Amino acid sequence: MELSYWEHKSWFSHVDFTVVGSGIVGINCAISLKEKYPQSNILILEKGSLPQGASTKNAGFACFGSVSEILSDLHHHTEEEVVQLVQKRWNGIQRLRNLLGDSAIDFQMNGGHELFPLDQPDFYTKCLQALPYLNNLLAPVFGQKPFKATQNIFHFGNIQEKYLTHQLEGQLDTGKMMRSLIQKCNALEIPILNGITVEDIEELNHCALIRTTDFEFVTKKVFVATNGFASKLIKSETVKPARAQVLITEPIKNLSVKGTFHFDEGYYYFRNIDDRILFGGGRNLDFETEETTAFGQTEIIQQKLESLLREMILTNQPFQIERRWSGIMGVGTQKSPIVKQISNSIACGVRLGGMGVALGSLVGKELADLA
Repeated sequence: MELSYWEHKSWFSHVDFTVVGSGIVGINCAISLKEKYPQSNILILEKGSLPQGASTKNAGFACFGSVSEILSDLHHHTEEEVVQLVQKRWNGIQRLRNLLGDSAIDFQMNGGHELFPLDQPDFYTKCLQALPYLNNLLAPVFGQKPFKATQNIFHFGNIQEKYLTHQLEGQLDTGKMMRSLIQKCNALEIPILNGITVEDIEELNHCALIRTTDFEFVTKKVFVATNGFASKLIKSETVKPARAQVLITEPIKNLSVKGTFHFDEGYYYFRNIDDRILFGGGRNLDFETEETTAFGQTEIIQQKLESLLREMILTNQPFQIERRWSGIMGVGTQKSPIVKQISNSIACGVRLGGMGVALGSLVGKELADLA
């Protein structure tokens, strides 16, 4: 496709900043750029009709890491690195809440609860005994000791008698959050162009050339915020895609479950929303297959999710599955996000490790700060 004079003049000439990806990171980056450079010409490119990846497909958890997940992270990171990462997640959620307001995103702080199956008594005991250590480690982040053991008040089946609860974790409405972010962009007159796939970005003298499937144009700076899809554009092996499969039930009469719930080191997660149970995870059943940028479901994971719904979560309640979907996360051997300058005109903010809701606002700002 060749651009007309009007198309080029209106959208693709004299572009100061181009953000690739209209998810949480990309939009927050654009908003921060506009705050920093009010007169700048900013453009956001999105390959999907809606934000692709995980920003509109996640579970809406405002979470910072369950007990078992943090203990696992301590095997691969120093205490200081883990504390810094949790601090970033906490700061990111506060920034998101301050930017949009709790009512706009339906933010609720109902706690995050980790469950432990009956067949993991030693693992449960290990995590329970770690509470004092983790509380002391993370109290400076939250201003209080975050974890406590709580009773199984929602009567889940085949689990240890107590949850390990993070009292400050919350949940939000992912759709409302993204609509609010898009409205914020519109108010700042930052255009989001959907259906444009960026194929390549080339560094030039003091600017960059963006090649899409249909046309190319020049911009002063580019910010790549495509997370799980980023490796093609930034030529990096440190970000790998990770598909997360999710399902949601039809409304369930008298559903009492309230809050966010995790088990198996965070590989499984569920919550209440609109009198339904949203349940996702299971990529640890087949890591190789789930390292993909292709959306879709697999029988092994969907069957496992349904069996866990019956045997653990909704043990005495009939349910029907209304919808299934998947999202693409960006992960790596390290949990910390990658926010860096790649060349004079190209930077990236990627590898959110499944914590995009918590980290996205902060990573977007940090990415804009590289301008």
